[in-house]
Amino acid sequence: MTDQTLLEFPCSFPLKIMGRNEPHFEQFVVEIVRTHAGSSALEDVTSRASRNARYLAVTVTFTAESRTHVDAIYQALTDSGQVLFLL
Repeated sequence: MTDQTLLEFPCSFPLKIMGRNEPHFEQFVVEIVRTHAGSSALEDVTSRASRNARYLAVTVTFTAESRTHVDAIYQALTDSGQVLFLL
């Protein structure tokens, strides 16, 4: 694996995080991103429930400073145990 990327940092970076549609899932996701990126880096947050409302997709767009920055957020979300899928 190399550190090369097609992205030019800093950049606007959207993450789509999917989990069970439980109370506070969106807030939980936003807090993890905010912990790593800072409140000022958050640009947009949208949510959409699945057709049967069992799952919730939360899209968080933030200003990414580097590939390492993005990797740390991915890892924190993956390690949480509440995230089922992450794009």
